[in-house]
Amino acid sequence: MFNLSSQDRNDLVAFLQDLIRIPSLSTQERALAERLAEEMRRVGFPRVRQDRIGNVIGCLGAGPGPRLIYNGHMDTVSVSDPASWARDPYAAQIEKGVLYGLGACDMKGALAAMVYGVKALVDAGIQLAGELCVVGVVQEEPCEGLAMRVLVEEEGIRPDFVVLGEPTNLQIKRGHRGRIGMKVTVRGRSCHASSPSLGRNAIYDAARLMFGVELLAPQLAIDPFLGQGSIAVTQIESSAASRNAIPDACTFYIDRRLTLGETEAKALAEIQGIITRERVEAKVNVTEYRTISYTGYECKAREFYPAWALDDDHPLVQATARAIRETLGYRPKIGQWAFSTDGAYTMGRANIPTVGFGPGEERFAHTVDDQIRLDDVAAAARVYARLAVELLGVPE
Repeated sequence: MFNLSSQDRNDLVAFLQDLIRIPSLSTQERALAERLAEEMRRVGFPRVRQDRIGNVIGCLGAGPGPRLIYNGHMDTVSVSDPASWARDPYAAQIEKGVLYGLGACDMKGALAAMVYGVKALVDAGIQLAGELCVVGVVQEEPCEGLAMRVLVEEEGIRPDFVVLGEPTNLQIKRGHRGRIGMKVTVRGRSCHASSPSLGRNAIYDAARLMFGVELLAPQLAIDPFLGQGSIAVTQIESSAASRNAIPDACTFYIDRRLTLGETEAKALAEIQGIITRERVEAKVNVTEYRTISYTGYECKAREFYPAWALDDDHPLVQATARAIRETLGYRPKIGQWAFSTDGAYTMGRANIPTVGFGPGEERFAHTVDDQIRLDDVAAAARVYARLAVELLGVPE
């Protein structure tokens, strides 16, 4: 059911190549948003619009039934070292049925598949009993869940189900660990570096705290499904009057991955405990994300993203498994992502049933080998069409 014609497959590939060739760094998604909206209208979405933060929303069906959102983020990480790529990250080169390029796996492949999943429904004349919306969201890479929060809480589009198109290799993901960003600011006392005993070196005090962070890592909680929490120092900064002065301040940043049951308060208390034990003058805070979207919307969010897991026997998980089995002919594996997604908001905060299903392998995300199999993109489009019928039904 919902097989794509050869023309549809060619158009899908061409559209995906367009998406890859349009740079779309976070806060710079305008050109991609315009191309996405254009394709949605071309393939037959009855309603397409942009919201205040820059999300593109294309919807099908207006029945009184449930609302389903297919979530795909438009932004990508940056190309830090172009010379390390074997192929031009924006060329969308195809070799032996595999498309290479920045964002191919994470996650423009799924976004293209979602659009063509809706085209398959339109071409088949399917009338849904509920509403299906494909949403291309902004700024997921630096602040997962921000754009979905705006969609739900400010635009008033609250779904009954969410399917995330992050890479799952055509399997199912039903959760992931959360994360919190923390900033630790250590205060010292400056003096001339020729007489260091007259001051207090903020770098040395920070080093003691960082060693405590390292010792904390193996003691973190373990969840049988999501695994163990983790912690890492990821950036260090210091300030002094000059290089021959003892630093009076040192700041370091922590990436803390949270498993189920671990809270913001717990993560902060762990670091405060190290500060107290080491008798260092320091404070710890949750970091904040602040920027301006390409639409001019002022973005602000505390960088705390809860862990979440949907029950294995939840109807959304089971419906997704049936859609895969009936469309592609195999029983999917059900697991969890290592990274964080918009599910931190949809399921972790808003308690909206959420699963992940998409083409592409997680191991290629954020790498110089970002790639996706084109057969898998077409397969995902078919599953997205089938799953919409499975979840929303058709009028009797």
